[in-house]
Amino acid sequence: MQDAIDRLKRVLIGRPMRSDSVGGQLLPKRIALPVFASDALSSVAYAPDEVLLTLALAGGLAVGQSLWIGLAVVVVLVVVVLSYRQTVHAYPSGGGDYEVVSTNLGPTAGLFVASALLVDYILTVAVSISSGAHYLTTAVPSLAGREVPIAVTLIVILSVLNLRGLRDAGGAFAVPAYLYMFAIGLLAVVGMVQLASGNLGAAPTAQYEVVPTPDHASGLVGLGGAFLLMRAFSSGCAALTGVEAISNGVPVFRRPKSRNAAATLAMLGAIAATMLMSILFLAREAGVRIVDDPATQLTLDGHAVGADVHVDPVIGQLAATVFGQGSPLFLLVTVVTGLILVLAANTAFNGFPTLASVLSRDAFLPRQLYKRGDRLSYSNGIVVLSLAAIVLVVAFNASVTRLIQLYIVGVFVSFTLSQLGMIRHWNRALRRPQTGPERFRVLRSRAVNVVGFGLTGVVLVIVLLTKFTHGAWITLIMMGVVFVVQKGIRHHYDTVRSQLRVEDYSAGRALPSRVHAIVLISNLARPAMRAVATARASSPSSLELVSVVTDEREEHKMLQEWEESGLPVPLTLLSSPFRDITQVVVGHIRHQRRRSPGEMVVVYVPQFLVSHWWENAMHNQTAVRMRQALLGIPGVVITTVPWKLGEDDEVVGHQLVNDPFKRPEAPDASTGQESEETP
Repeated sequence: MQDAIDRLKRVLIGRPMRSDSVGGQLLPKRIALPVFASDALSSVAYAPDEVLLTLALAGGLAVGQSLWIGLAVVVVLVVVVLSYRQTVHAYPSGGGDYEVVSTNLGPTAGLFVASALLVDYILTVAVSISSGAHYLTTAVPSLAGREVPIAVTLIVILSVLNLRGLRDAGGAFAVPAYLYMFAIGLLAVVGMVQLASGNLGAAPTAQYEVVPTPDHASGLVGLGGAFLLMRAFSSGCAALTGVEAISNGVPVFRRPKSRNAAATLAMLGAIAATMLMSILFLAREAGVRIVDDPATQLTLDGHAVGADVHVDPVIGQLAATVFGQGSPLFLLVTVVTGLILVLAANTAFNGFPTLASVLSRDAFLPRQLYKRGDRLSYSNGIVVLSLAAIVLVVAFNASVTRLIQLYIVGVFVSFTLSQLGMIRHWNRALRRPQTGPERFRVLRSRAVNVVGFGLTGVVLVIVLLTKFTHGAWITLIMMGVVFVVQKGIRHHYDTVRSQLRVEDYSAGRALPSRVHAIVLISNLARPAMRAVATARASSPSSLELVSVVTDEREEHKMLQEWEESGLPVPLTLLSSPFRDITQVVVGHIRHQRRRSPGEMVVVYVPQFLVSHWWENAMHNQTAVRMRQALLGIPGVVITTVPWKLGEDDEVVGHQLVNDPFKRPEAPDASTGQESEETP
């Protein structure tokens, strides 16, 4: 069974890589851009949808404000990109926001940011994969209604690709990411040319009128309208998600790492801003309508449309308008858009394991997340991320609209605290002696972070006000749970470290005054006799055989075997009329410890091993359960003595030497010494 698993692992993941080959996994900018920017670039595919969906609640006139919302989002995007360009230079170790905040605002604030980032990475996978599944069902209508199994399958495929190593995953994702950028760029250029020449057609939904919902019947007038605009702005700010991933991934860039990371950030910001504004502009000019409930929000000639009206995503409608429904370029745009939404999750598959390894190094997460796997990726972190994302996808039925309400909170928590941490960083830098040009550079950098802190702080407040009742409260609870769990893990490791510390090495070198050995047996077959031989070879101060019997028949049989064996070892029979073997043995050993607290008790447990894994089903696992129970007794050492079926034949052939049942030989007359007794 294990051999089959190993072969399957090699096929899926590949052969193990040497630790000193990690340098070969570093990424050039052309690969790093699709690896780390896929999340932010893919946000362009659903951020316009969320803006238009929110504005549509106030009617058709409100939808016309989408360009101003997009412009405000771009302003925040530019400031955030400039801020993180400074972060990758100041903190290139890969800790990102966690390191910035921990260093400048304290470990508690840093741990809170880390909690927000971990939750955000999980939501990134859930949102991106769910959105990609919906785009794929748009391109292939026969798959409609199967978004959840499609999303789960895609998550599994992504996790396997990432387990193969960062460079393999990056190479696999580079072509689709660049193809997506080309497709959206072509859509924007052709659409603009058609608009300039007066040939831009109407979107498939342009014939409909958007009517406001009862809660927003007055449109954008008054406090309710302002609140709706803020909600649309906060939804559009989903386009900023993924920007922080590059600051966490600086160590995987080729040298010079910080410069390459900063250049990748600049390219990301420019591409994302251009794509976002182009899509919103063309959507307005083509008359794109997108609503949550077409049956109640759309009308045609003053009459409500039927429930069977289907509204495609914004990019899908624009592709149909510019290239024609069902044309090769239409299929290219919709397919690669769905694909990039899937690949956007790869940003989280790089960010989450890296951050988890840093937190594991600092003892806030289990140690297993710190080590690299066979392909030099943080494989345990990848598995944890995949499982958590699958749970969310299933729980929310792969609904992008429901998941995205949870998504953006953690992003702007980390953005805001990171900006504040960088302000503290530059304030400390100003206290050191500096030349004129250096001081000007620091002042300029601090100004960028001050503006960034102000903008991201405002967005965070807007997000909390507008999205709290729509699901953001779930994100806050998730962040709180992750924070408490990490604090608990750190407390556990601190406790273990303090108790493992050796204060006096001389005490550790002292041997116990007495050793009492106990061999647990149910019969005197070969596994038990090997355990007896092992115990006797250690020359304990005292040795006893312990067996549990449930009735007189078992007692008689055990005594008969012991007498026939001729073993010079006393036998203790424990009665268990209720057949509770484990508790009877534990009680006996606890009594032994209380009677002689100064002596060491060593318990030898024979374990019968079968030749094939499936044969375990035909044998009980008493030895395993017994060992687990004995682990809870202080001062007891447990020694497992394995015996595999057919082992004697494999070792010495069919002739059995040192027969365990052989009687002790008489003293050798020629030497006057007693011969070695064979147990």
